[in-house]
Parts: sequence; C-alpha cells; structure tokens
Amino acid sequence: MRTRVGYAGGEKDNPTYHSLGDHTETVELDFDPNQISYKELLNIFWESHHPTVKSCPKQYMSIILYHNEKQREQILETKKDKEDKLSTRLYTEIQSYSKFFRGEDFHQKFYLQKYPELMDELKNFYNSFRELVDSTAAARINGYLAGYGSENDLLKDLPLLGLSERGQKYLRG
Repeated sequence: MRTRVGYAGGEKDNPTYHSLGDHTETVELDFDPNQISYKELLNIFWESHHPTVKSCPKQYMSIILYHNEKQREQILETKKDKEDKLSTRLYTEIQSYSKFFRGEDFHQKFYLQKYPELMDELKNFYNSFRELVDSTAAARINGYLAGYGSENDLLKDLPLLGLSERGQKYLRG
C-alpha cells in the first residue's frame, strides 16, 4: 500500500495549498486487492473520520473519488450501510475521479518528516524524495508514527521496512 497527499475534486489546474481553488485536500491510495479489498478500505474510511458533519469549507470536506462504476456502487452500498447503522445522513461527496494533484513536499509523510533520523535512513534507499514518499515503507512508518497500527503489527512489519537495527529500535520507541 502506498499513499500520498494532494488535491482533487475540482477544476483548477495545478492547485497549491495557498491557491486551492475548488479542490479538496485528499489522500491518494495505491493498494493491492489481493491484500485488502476496496470494500475493506471503504469501511476503514467511514470509521476513520466524521462523515456526519455537514460540509465545512470545500478544502476539508469529506469526499470519495471513484475510478469505475463498480467502485461507485460499493461506495454507495457502504455509505448506506453506515447511514443505517448511525441512523443519520452522511455528508460525504461522491464524485468521479478526474485528476489528482500531488501536494507540496512538506505535506507528504508529515509524521515521518518530524523524525530526521528515520528520514535519513530511508533516503539511502530511494533516488528521490518522491520515490521515498511513494514507498510502502514510508507509508507504513508514517502510519505507525501517527499512532495507527498495533504493536504486534509493528513488530511483524519492522524487518520489512528497510531500517537498520538502530532505526527499528527508534521506531519501537
């Protein structure tokens, strides 16, 4: 799984954080359907934020962008399930994907960038900051640093992240 942050859902070309236009801040996610299904990801999405809050500014609204009709149907199905469970309306926008604009570097892997020791280790494995951001290892490390994932998951993942023994120890806390 790989993630990157940026902007989508609007018409403005090349939005930036300070000139967003009609876009929403989004996360782009690459995943392996043999490891996790789209429906499982949708269930995580619905549980990971507050879709019952009426839209704040467009920049921060809840939005899902679909790539095909099957995804759209699964979004609508899981949204209805969540609305039924909560007995309330969800205000998440559902739109067809058109284009994703990558966010500025300082937004990418926000938690990981707070740990220069770990960043320095990862930089040794990638030819560019962009490759580092797009890596599964960086996505996982950033998630753990943000407080997601169990200790058991971390211990299982540690040998796969490419960190030295010192880096692994640092990540374990």
